[in-house]
Amino acid sequence: MSIAYLCAGSNIGDRIGYIQQAHNLLNDTEGICVVESSSLYETEPVGYIDQEWFINAVLKIQTDLAPEELLNQCLRIENQLGRTRSSELPPNLPRTLDLDILFYDDKVISNETLEIPHQRMHKRAFALVPMLELDVEFIHPVMGKTVSELHEILENPEEVYLYGTRGISF
Repeated sequence: MSIAYLCAGSNIGDRIGYIQQAHNLLNDTEGICVVESSSLYETEPVGYIDQEWFINAVLKIQTDLAPEELLNQCLRIENQLGRTRSSELPPNLPRTLDLDILFYDDKVISNETLEIPHQRMHKRAFALVPMLELDVEFIHPVMGKTVSELHEILENPEEVYLYGTRGISF
């Protein structure tokens, strides 16, 4: 069995509901078991910023699926929950669900359909902050830094709030 980390995000409709449904559908998929989930975070959009904020979480899974098979199951679940993908659409548009493979054990994969570790996760607070909850000492297999170290060196991170605390001063 392998350990993989998936980032789930939604910013259309019932954002929390889509994340919960993705969790359940992953758990119901043969060869996948969700073993831990981060808290939910409300996160500022990146890229195309004129849209609703996201709800994000990171899921730690055990799987006996190959990385490409895991990707196919993630795409199937996105599609099942109303995600529309097209090369004709601009990237970073609002979406019901986005499931990205952040890490798969310590594998490094780069081909036309799959890049592991996720090529931008080390630049994204919305992926690093929830990942800190699950495995603060996980070492990025390409960069050789822990998740904690990657978080510390983020340049201009987007805003990330524990769900329900946005706008609250501490």
